[in-house]
Amino acid sequence: MDRLAVDELITEYAVTVDDGDWTAYRRLFTADGRADYRSAGGIEGEAGQVAGWLGESLARFGMCQHLIVNRRVRFGLLDHDTGDTARVRADYLNPLRFTGDGAPAGPDLVCGGRYDFGLLRTPEGWRLREVVVQEMWRRPRAREEG
Repeated sequence: MDRLAVDELITEYAVTVDDGDWTAYRRLFTADGRADYRSAGGIEGEAGQVAGWLGESLARFGMCQHLIVNRRVRFGLLDHDTGDTARVRADYLNPLRFTGDGAPAGPDLVCGGRYDFGLLRTPEGWRLREVVVQEMWRRPRAREEG
């Protein structure tokens, strides 16, 4: 059951980012939760601060779709904490389309890499304590001539 709950949380993370639901994004994290997007040209900070940055950064895209795959889940226990912990390493593919482009098909930007998630079981269920993005590649779409 824990594996399913952790998987659901990772899926919710992707959906909240893609939908731009920054209130829901913040609720996915523990009170001290942090995210690090520096490898993708972003910031590192507490979840609320990062949600604000993501909202501004992704506003120029009319479409964003995180595909988080190859999820490897490991469970552990913190002796000094309130509950169980989990680590998830997962690969991602993220096509994005600029707003108002008008081109017939295809993303304007595609990037890929790996996520490292640190999770904690809380009284409210599993929450993200840490998200680290490791962007490995990025490809802008070639514009059509003519």
